[in-house]
Amino acid sequence: MEVFNITNTSQDDFFDYINAVYDYKQNRTVDNDEKRKLQSYMFVLQCIIVSIGLPLTLMAIYALHSMVRSNHVAPIYVINLLMSDLIHFCCMIVRMTTKKRPDIRRFFQLLSLFASVGFMVCIALERYLVIAFPLWYRFRRTIKITVAVSVAVWVLSLAFTLPLIFGIKFKVMKIPFGIFSLIALPLLLFFLCGTIRALSASRVPTDEKRRIVGILVLVLLIYTLLFLPTIIQYLEKVNTFVGWTKYLSFGFRRLSPLVDLLLYVFMRKRTIDKLLAAVCCCRMNSKDSSRIDSNDVCSSSV
Repeated sequence: MEVFNITNTSQDDFFDYINAVYDYKQNRTVDNDEKRKLQSYMFVLQCIIVSIGLPLTLMAIYALHSMVRSNHVAPIYVINLLMSDLIHFCCMIVRMTTKKRPDIRRFFQLLSLFASVGFMVCIALERYLVIAFPLWYRFRRTIKITVAVSVAVWVLSLAFTLPLIFGIKFKVMKIPFGIFSLIALPLLLFFLCGTIRALSASRVPTDEKRRIVGILVLVLLIYTLLFLPTIIQYLEKVNTFVGWTKYLSFGFRRLSPLVDLLLYVFMRKRTIDKLLAAVCCCRMNSKDSSRIDSNDVCSSSV
């Protein structure tokens, strides 16, 4: 009788174990299917980004290179930012074509990320100096200083990413990477707030002020929306970015080269002036049409 009870108990435990394993496999199958679906979406997204962004970035670099003059050095930082985007495009192409040597690919991905953040800070600093210290900026800005700062940003980015080449694991370097990238946030906020404060006392033309503020706001939005989720992911000890949230942060980071092209639009005075003029014309037309409608109503009532 006791043997019969023991046998029944062992059979019940065995069937419970089988059901638990079956449920685990079913959940794992669903998770794998969802993962494959998300990966296919990301693959299509990367193909679209590379096919559109790569030729446009090359064209923007060529156009900005023609804008560089002794008294106009701002495009140099944007050119370097777009060059870091070219590295990012190459990493995406390699990721889509092969899975070999992921350590080398991660090295160039992080190099592109650090360089992009560094040059966004340089762009914001340069625009801040135009408004806050116009005399100092006018007499001290030279192509040599701008090129030296650009080289320093590349060297600093290499210094942070070279440990990955020498065998140090990425998990060990995640927190230093995140801290280094997060320093840019207070700097970008300071440059934007300082520029807005100095606008009233600045003698820079109104169109130039509007363009400078637009560039600073755009840089801050690019960093906050496209880079900050990845940086937060580096700083977390436990990865809470799972499923759709993880792939959204992945997709946002892949979109950054396309959004960086908007900085080229703000560097082109005629282009942005035409856009602003078009917006003003639309507002004037809407006001005129509303006035005409109100006059028609008044005449009909009389």
